[in-house]
Amino acid sequence: MDNLIDGKAVAATVRGEVAERTRRLHDETGVRAGLAVIIVGEDPASQVYVANKHKACEEAGMHSLQVEMPATTTQAELEAKIDEVAADPAIHGMIVQMPLPDHLDTDAALNRIPFEKDADGLTADAMGRLMTLQPGPLPCTPAGVMEMLKAYDVEMRGAHAVVVGRSEIVGKPQAHLLLKEDCTVTICHSRTRDLEGICRQADILVAAVGRPRMLGADHVKDGAVVIDVGINRLEDGLCGDVDFDAVQPKARLITPVPGGVGPMTIAMLLKNTVEAAERSAGR
Repeated sequence: MDNLIDGKAVAATVRGEVAERTRRLHDETGVRAGLAVIIVGEDPASQVYVANKHKACEEAGMHSLQVEMPATTTQAELEAKIDEVAADPAIHGMIVQMPLPDHLDTDAALNRIPFEKDADGLTADAMGRLMTLQPGPLPCTPAGVMEMLKAYDVEMRGAHAVVVGRSEIVGKPQAHLLLKEDCTVTICHSRTRDLEGICRQADILVAAVGRPRMLGADHVKDGAVVIDVGINRLEDGLCGDVDFDAVQPKARLITPVPGGVGPMTIAMLLKNTVEAAERSAGR
C-alpha cells in the first residue's frame, strides 16, 4: 500500500531549506548559525543522537559545539556550564540532551537556557508562548509532526484529532499545535475510559505513549491519518506505539517506525536554530 508518510523525505526538504537560510544569513550578515549540545554522562542512545545532530549541523553549514560532561557532574556545575555556553555569541541555539542522570534536576537545567537560545522549545518560556499562541521556538517533535501533516496536505481545519499521551515534550504541545490549526482535539492517557472508542473517532490519531504496538486496528477508523511518535526497542528491532501491520490497511496515511517522525526531530531543531540566528542578526 502506498499510504506511507515518508519522514526522511520531508526532513530532507526542511534541512535543505535550513541550509539555504544558513548560507544566505552568513553571506549577507557574516553570522554563522551555531548550535550547542550539552550531554551529561554516557547514555548510549544519547551519544548516537548527539553524533547525528553534529553531522546534521555540518551538512547545513552550521557551527556545532558539543560539550561533554561526566555522569558525576553536579547541578551547580551543569548550570554554570549552561550559563557559559549561553553567553557565547557564536551560539544561537542550545539544548541539554535528555535524559540527564537521575541526581540532576531536569526542569531546572532546561529553564536555565535563555528563551532566545532554546533550540528544543522545551523551556517554560517557550511552552508558555505556545499555549498563548505567541511566536517562539516550537518543541521539535510536535513541530515535525505538523510539518509532515502539511507536506501531505492533510486537512486539519475542523478535523477531530486524538493525541494519545500527555507528556510535556510531545503530548501536550502536540495538542496545542493541532488546536492552532483549528482541529478539535482530544487528549487520551492512562486513565482514559474507552480508549478504543475515543481513538476510533479520530480523523488524525497521534500515538505518543512509549508502549510498543499499544494501538491496534480496533483503535483506528477507516481512512484515518495515523502518526506514530513512539520508538521502542524490542528483540526483533524498532517498533512504534502503533501495531503497524494491523493498522496500515485501515489508514489513509501512516508513519512507519523507523523513518517516520524520527528524522523530523533533528530537522526542526536545525530550523529553530537558524531562526534564532536570524533574530539575533535582526532579520
